[in-house]
Amino acid sequence: MGSCCNVQGSESDRLGLHIASTCVALAATLAGWLLPAVGLQFLALPALILAYASAGWDASIRATQALRRRELDVDVLMLLAAAGAATVGHWLEGAVLLFLFSLGNTLETFAFRRTRRSIEALVELSPDEAVIVEGGEERAVAVETLRPGDTVRVRPGDRIPVDGDVIGGASAVDEATLTGEPVPVNKTPGDPVFAGTLNESGSLDISMTRPADQTALARIIAMVEEARESRAPTQTWIEEVEGRYAAGVILASGAAILIPWTLMGWSFDEAFYRAMTLLVVASPCALVISIPATIVSAVANGARHGILFKGGAHIDALADVTIFALDKTGTVTVGHPEVIAIQPSNSSSAETPDRLLALAAAAEHRSEHHLASSIVRAAETRDLTMADPGSFESFAGRGVEAEVDGLRVRVGKPSFINVEGARFDDSVSEALGAAHPTATQVHVAIDGVHAGGFAIQDHPRDGAAEAMDGLRASGIERILMLTGDAEATAQAVADEVGIPEIHAALAPDEKSQILKRTRSAGAIAMVGDGVNDAPALAVADVGIAMGLAGTDVALETADVVVMGEDLSNVGHAVRLSRRTRRIVRQNLVFSISMMIILVFAALMGWISLTIGVIGHEGSTVVVVFNGLRLLADGRSS
Repeated sequence: MGSCCNVQGSESDRLGLHIASTCVALAATLAGWLLPAVGLQFLALPALILAYASAGWDASIRATQALRRRELDVDVLMLLAAAGAATVGHWLEGAVLLFLFSLGNTLETFAFRRTRRSIEALVELSPDEAVIVEGGEERAVAVETLRPGDTVRVRPGDRIPVDGDVIGGASAVDEATLTGEPVPVNKTPGDPVFAGTLNESGSLDISMTRPADQTALARIIAMVEEARESRAPTQTWIEEVEGRYAAGVILASGAAILIPWTLMGWSFDEAFYRAMTLLVVASPCALVISIPATIVSAVANGARHGILFKGGAHIDALADVTIFALDKTGTVTVGHPEVIAIQPSNSSSAETPDRLLALAAAAEHRSEHHLASSIVRAAETRDLTMADPGSFESFAGRGVEAEVDGLRVRVGKPSFINVEGARFDDSVSEALGAAHPTATQVHVAIDGVHAGGFAIQDHPRDGAAEAMDGLRASGIERILMLTGDAEATAQAVADEVGIPEIHAALAPDEKSQILKRTRSAGAIAMVGDGVNDAPALAVADVGIAMGLAGTDVALETADVVVMGEDLSNVGHAVRLSRRTRRIVRQNLVFSISMMIILVFAALMGWISLTIGVIGHEGSTVVVVFNGLRLLADGRSS
């Protein structure tokens, strides 16, 4: 791919070389300009040749690669213009052209390097070695040799080397490097931990759950790399037409030489000089660089705030969104609901609360749903024994069924547990509803008999109401909440955080259907974090996965990942995308306008090659600096 100042993978690691060569080019160009004034005319040409070499080496490499692919790009145009300027004795103008060209290259390399630095910082978080425990013995091994199921021991003050679940010990873990949350999280057996986080106070034994190359940290690094290399739609179109445009500019410049020279009586030098001016000002360097420099800066800004865009196309798409749909549990709420009441059924009086909880927890143990986790945690808190289920099946949005101690146990919604015509005991839901009217109810059937139910309560995230206000202030016209919970539970949360529209008691496919119907009113973004949200995330114009601990399928399906638990970051993502679009449009309008003005002036003979060089390359530097404004550390406004 041709690019005015495009920097691919390994080139971004040579920022120091780019800076040094640009500085040498500046010094040599200034020397070539000033030496004749002090009587050292004979040194001016060597200085300008040095300026050509130091400023043009990188463009020469890229131009050679493009020509080998039988492609034309702006690198070829710039080198032809500089060579043409030298041919007619205008070495200084050619040196200025290549210096400014190199400066634009260096600035974009800087933007790419900022993004790469964020990736390198993430890589450095993960230790190379881990202490594995086998047969009661400890030994240090390379992390890449570990396999899921291995037990890793992490001492206080060490970084956790793997993703896994705590199976022994307790400690506070600082997850700020991944989630942005400043308060350490207490970890006890059963809690997940992530590679790259810092174990603060206690020793932890961790059962590894993912290979080293599939950890949350590894996925984050891959997402940032993918976003850095991705293209926005407008950028893709520009790159597709760049080769044809470059060929047209070369042909037009050739005609600008031949027609005046052969038909209008101009001297060859005069015609050639005018053609070289046209070649310079018609080159779309500023246009080509205007988008990637801005997109890369936006990706770096988002990554610093815990927002991972999976590509420039998604930044652009988010700028169009006017409707936000949010899952409730784990998105608007904390996602750690607690069992606050257990109500056995009158028709199953043999089941005590503890027995009912133990059977339900055993059935739910393999589920990733937030409500399942709350039932399992409640059983662990009571030190209840949970048998390993003989079979397990999950029914998305409805519940689970498992064989536990020879019993067929169903846990989920009333319509799901009411199997084989078994009578639903209304007294269970009535008792739970009377005591806890805003709680979510989960019911249990054992061998086709309604055995009882649980009241489970979650609470909104801190700052959720302010985050909704922030979305509205960002121009979001409509906010709705989608949930599988009962309407009373959903309404209570919606009222507390200020969401005016709710859709409750939904199955996953029903969430998708609502989004499809809503999309006719405007572009829509879906925010979720669970398996049940994956279909809706895929249907939305932009899918946003909330939280580093979100399920794998949600993270893979989403277009944007918000690593922390702060809902206000969703608003920042919207503002960042819209500011990115504004800057891209500013750059496009400015670069195209400057190119039209300069081309017209060159054709009319109103500007010299020197003015053409300064105007053209100056516009390139302007759009790069405009894009780099997004690297500012503060929140976009």
